[in-house]
Amino acid sequence: MTTARKNTLTKEIVSQAIIDAFKKLNPAVMIKNPVMFVVEVGTVITLLLSIWPDLFVASTVGRGYNIAVFLILLFTVLFANFAEALAEGRGKAQADTLRKTKSETMAKLVQKDGSYKQVSSTQLKKGDVVRVDTGEIIPTDGEIIEGLASIDESAITGESAPVIKEAGGDFSSVTGGTRVASDYIIVKVMTDPGESFLDRMIALVEGAKRQKTPNEIALTTLLAVLTLIFLIVIMTMVPMAQYLSVKLDVATLIALLVCLIPTTIGGLLSAIGIAGMDRVTQFNVLAMSGKAVEAAGDIDTLILDKTGTITYGNRMASEILPVKGVSSKEMILSALMASVKDETPEGRSIVELANKLGESWAEKEYKDAEAIEFTAETRMSGLNLASGAQIRKGAVDAIKKHISAKGGRIPSDLDDIANRIARAGGTPLAVAAGDRIYGVIYLKDTVKPGLKERFAELRGMGIKTIMCTGDNPLTAATIALEAGVDDFIAEAKPEDKIAAIKKEQQDGKLVAMTGDGTNDAPALAQADVGLAMNSGTMAAKEAANMIDLDSDPTKLLSVVAIGKQLLITRGALTTFSIANDIAKYFAIIPAMFILAMPQLEALNIMHLASPTSAILSALIFNAVIIPLLIPIAMKGVKYRAMSADRLLTRNVLIYGVGGVIVPFVGIKAIDLVLQVLNIA
Repeated sequence: MTTARKNTLTKEIVSQAIIDAFKKLNPAVMIKNPVMFVVEVGTVITLLLSIWPDLFVASTVGRGYNIAVFLILLFTVLFANFAEALAEGRGKAQADTLRKTKSETMAKLVQKDGSYKQVSSTQLKKGDVVRVDTGEIIPTDGEIIEGLASIDESAITGESAPVIKEAGGDFSSVTGGTRVASDYIIVKVMTDPGESFLDRMIALVEGAKRQKTPNEIALTTLLAVLTLIFLIVIMTMVPMAQYLSVKLDVATLIALLVCLIPTTIGGLLSAIGIAGMDRVTQFNVLAMSGKAVEAAGDIDTLILDKTGTITYGNRMASEILPVKGVSSKEMILSALMASVKDETPEGRSIVELANKLGESWAEKEYKDAEAIEFTAETRMSGLNLASGAQIRKGAVDAIKKHISAKGGRIPSDLDDIANRIARAGGTPLAVAAGDRIYGVIYLKDTVKPGLKERFAELRGMGIKTIMCTGDNPLTAATIALEAGVDDFIAEAKPEDKIAAIKKEQQDGKLVAMTGDGTNDAPALAQADVGLAMNSGTMAAKEAANMIDLDSDPTKLLSVVAIGKQLLITRGALTTFSIANDIAKYFAIIPAMFILAMPQLEALNIMHLASPTSAILSALIFNAVIIPLLIPIAMKGVKYRAMSADRLLTRNVLIYGVGGVIVPFVGIKAIDLVLQVLNIA
């Protein structure tokens, strides 16, 4: 998989693209691109003129001229088709690699009586339950409902290191085609045949379901209107020429039309869009549509989770601090009891720290205890003992409310301890047993290096960054300052994320966010760009319009850069294409009317050898510039983090001014070659 992504241009891909370029000459395919369809119609007409020169009107040029125009126009269309086919070919190569991964496997379907039945993976449907043991391939997408296992996802992500998946929580989703490296899991099937993650990925990367983005549709419409305008202009030139007693051949009129219409961007537009999605795929991100990639380039606000995105997310217990009137031993034992059935990394770290401090609790002492899971609403977890005692740990304000509801007393130094931890950038967890608060656990996390600089780049581009965290305001403020984000939302609940997204959108801004849990799904669906982690739940992946196969939340920053590169590339090549026309005017228009109006010789600033040479030189340049720009369309214009005004100025200078100068040099060079070859 990794190899397929890196070797994006192979001999096989190029060979197939050449074949596909001829296949795409089908008018039913070409009509989807109005500009190139007009060029193809002109190609057919000049082919007929090459056979019957006097087909429409008496010809004043030789058959050789008509043949030359026909061949140049044919190659213009073929070069445009080749650019699109080359972009599609890279996606198809990735799809072929994925198809090898997606092989039909046998699955152990769990029956109602608990027995197993061997069935083909293609027979599995949503709701079925299967067992997958060590070394076996997971037959289809699903959620783990029992067990914990190490999963080898290298067939999908290209990464060799296995990941741990377990029932419950945000890391229970598994993908068909991956392999269980150790232990076993019971999986509930979440998709019907043909709808799995791999099926969708294959369809998307090979472009079978590619839909044009809104910006691409708008630009295609603009190009079609420009083509229609120039077609009307050419038609009005015929009576003008008759009035001036100038005879214009049909082949010359077609040549002028092809040079006037924006053939360069018309030929490369589709390739730019396909290549943009392909670049996202090379980053191990699956975009559900080109619209998502395009929207990423227009993002105004980034909403990021703190844990795992801005910080490493491995919050570990650093200290266990009692309040006044509570001994260290009592506090450590309470923290241990609150965490003994907490299988999260934080819970395990509290147990380990308590053990290091000399406290332990035999399993028989809590075997009948009821584990209370953490929820976003309560922001607490703990145990209900068989004796009726309740032990809780959680956010300080949540524990205070819990104790107040029981009529308990809030220790006077509780807030001081919590604030001291928060100011240090840590997370304070209060611990309570019954109606009494025993103390605070200090959880430490670390901000990822380099993020402050990346957020500064985003700020320079006018993108606002907002950090969402369940931490208290003091901790959130400390982390926000250290990371360099513009704003933060503390003690955030799922509905707070949606509210933040809607608020930004009501101000006319486009919003992007990352998430991996079921409670992130509504916000991912609300955001203009929702990036879900592949390790997350199926609900999150279904709600998002992008999925990160590497499950790296900071990937969103790269996705934004790719989206901006796509928009910049399209804008730069459109500017270059339109600027190109200036040189063509100076080449063809004097050549057409110079016999009737010798004064037009003043416009022949390139001193082209003859009218025939001028027309052919402009046409040849118009054709060859398309393949010369294919590498830029495929790779994209190099993106630099700067404001929109600076980007516009830079691209106008490079691609606008360059688009004016390059054709003058190119057309004159072709004219000199034609003179040497004595062709025109």
